[in-house]
Amino acid sequence: MNQRGMVLIAAPVHEVLRAGLRSECYELLELPDIGQEEAERVIGACVGVVTSTRLRINKALIDAAPQLCWIARMGSGMELIDVSYAEARGIVCLSSPEGNCNAVAEHAMGLLLGITKHIEESAAEVKAGQWRREENRGIELEGRCAGIIGFGHTGRAFAKKLQGFDMKILAYDPAEIKDVPGYVRMMPSLEAIWAETEILSFHVQLKADTHHYFNQQFLEQMQQRFILLNTSRGAVVGPDALLAGLESGKIRGAGLDVWEEEPLGKMSKESREKFERVLQYPGVIGTPHIAGYSHESLRKMSEVLKNKILALKIKR
Repeated sequence: MNQRGMVLIAAPVHEVLRAGLRSECYELLELPDIGQEEAERVIGACVGVVTSTRLRINKALIDAAPQLCWIARMGSGMELIDVSYAEARGIVCLSSPEGNCNAVAEHAMGLLLGITKHIEESAAEVKAGQWRREENRGIELEGRCAGIIGFGHTGRAFAKKLQGFDMKILAYDPAEIKDVPGYVRMMPSLEAIWAETEILSFHVQLKADTHHYFNQQFLEQMQQRFILLNTSRGAVVGPDALLAGLESGKIRGAGLDVWEEEPLGKMSKESREKFERVLQYPGVIGTPHIAGYSHESLRKMSEVLKNKILALKIKR
């Protein structure tokens, strides 16, 4: 077979993806720690790029790659890729939400159980020699109402976990959703979510219309005290609305795997101050954007991308 060209691998991947690309005679340029400037220097010779969150695949980077045929994202969010410009150039954009949706769902479930059972606080107290039972009395999930915003791969996976707890599960997604499982009620609008939800979980991509999706207006519409979970993108939840909900007690707990500015070292002073204020509230658990970052998901995402790339059958 003729060489298909060079692929820049700018993210950690599993061997299954490397082997699949080599089987199709792609040459691999593996630079998982590459920076933006270096990427602009080397991408000109590439027909494909596998990326995650390290690179911004913007107009400048795309223009520096005249041979580029496809962009493959390890994960789901495409906010760092100028998809419209790439597609206008005839470049195919691929993602792999099927590969890490279970990992995200399990993590969201872990955050929820940690909050409702006071696991983090009580474990720290026991290590410190304290034995506080009444203060750590938890709540049960059975019979409670969960509202899922976004019913794609991850929202659907989270609902599957919740149904084992005999909960009422409502979901909202502006897109037409097919094959809705019987234990989920798709809502035509947010009204029922606002009225009934006691556990609110976001599973949406970051776009113009989802930036600060959870804002002061959303908070005011919520009629129940609730737990907020966000394992999607940090900017989906407005920090001011989050703080207002925690301060008033309307938000009884929050599980946050993502923040508007990441990581800690890149936060502005204002963002860092809000971040630290949020984490001081009881019932708040923060994790470092690891929901979809399991050992198994690395292979699954790599497998998904391998299959999608090989299905393109691009001829050089």
